[in-house]
Amino acid sequence: MLTPFLAGLGIGLSLIVAIGAQNAFLLRQAAKREHIVAVTLFCILSDLILIGGATGAVGWVAAHAPWVLELARWGGVVFLATYGLLAARRAWRPSGEVLEAAPDAPAAPASGGGTAVLTRPRTGTLAAALLTCAAMTWLNPHLWLDVAMLGSIANTFGEGRWAFTLGAIAGSTIWFSSLAFAATLLGRYLRTPRAWRILDSIIAVVMLGLAVRLAIG
Repeated sequence: MLTPFLAGLGIGLSLIVAIGAQNAFLLRQAAKREHIVAVTLFCILSDLILIGGATGAVGWVAAHAPWVLELARWGGVVFLATYGLLAARRAWRPSGEVLEAAPDAPAAPASGGGTAVLTRPRTGTLAAALLTCAAMTWLNPHLWLDVAMLGSIANTFGEGRWAFTLGAIAGSTIWFSSLAFAATLLGRYLRTPRAWRILDSIIAVVMLGLAVRLAIG
């Protein structure tokens, strides 16, 4: 069972590491330090459900109801384009959001022997963050196509298909946890509105690029 597990781990990572809507959203939330743990866990749990379900069901849906994937594709185009335009607007007309020193953070000694604790006032609720993450995940046709591929590959391993599935889920868990941790380290570089404009510009390009790619098939 080790070989199917490692195959699932490798293939799962190769698919999920590509920059997409879900990764871009998690990156922004982690960089803002808003609801990081909840959003990360939501991404991991969603992949667990989707990849596990794909092993048993997505292949059947693709074969018997292809219109579902087509509907998801155009829904994804609209959603990704909308989110991309919102990010572009934030980049064009920034709100001035930056990381600020926490009110209760002790000041750094004049000698430079310490560092100030940086936080950022929260601008979004947990519910809003999770709803957005859910849309980025469950309405993302790229993810559904990747999941369908994983399900198809998993079934080629016969009795080892669930070991493959566990490997793919492990890859998802490793990636999301690593991305969230790494993104929080970007906080020190996000102390100016210019930095946030750059980040939102990147996110806008990614989202609009995905929307165009979906639209043209």
